[in-house]
Amino acid sequence: MRAILSSAFPACAIAEAGSFAEALGQLEAGPDPDLVLLDLNIPDASRFSALEQLRADFPSLPVVMVSGSYDRVTVRDALAAGAAGFLPKTLDRATILDAIQQVMLGEIYVPGELQSDPAADEEDEKIRKLIDSLTPQQRVVLGHVVAGRLNKQIAHELDISMTTVKAHVSAILCKLNVFSRTQAVILANRIGFDG
Repeated sequence: MRAILSSAFPACAIAEAGSFAEALGQLEAGPDPDLVLLDLNIPDASRFSALEQLRADFPSLPVVMVSGSYDRVTVRDALAAGAAGFLPKTLDRATILDAIQQVMLGEIYVPGELQSDPAADEEDEKIRKLIDSLTPQQRVVLGHVVAGRLNKQIAHELDISMTTVKAHVSAILCKLNVFSRTQAVILANRIGFDG
């Protein structure tokens, strides 16, 4: 990424940071940059916590999320959290430069293959409504199921009986209209549910 930017914009100064704390320190020391490229998996931040803090601390600074792996839910959530764009590392040089120029002009950049798909958006909304129909305790149990925990582990973690866990799991499967834990996890992952 640095090589692409250096060759395309030889006059620009590029600062790099190995962690979010280091990046924050550089931003606070100034001067204000024109753009921040923020890796989704930057050390000492989780998911969008770094993006949210940058939006709060530097509201006028455009922040573009960068990631090697991505899906529609991740991109949508990044934009909802205030990203000025989402840049997959797999894009070719010309597309990366075009994306950065779009953001510098005040536009939001979304990779073409991840732009809105009404049918998929409608399906995601149905899944969200099904998950919203769960009780708070069922949502907690579903979060544990999504994390790959067994009933015994969930019972221990939540300090409830195995029978109660099984009842919650059965109710979750029924409300989500699925027949297995795997299907429930697939639905939850599709909309980025993590508990």
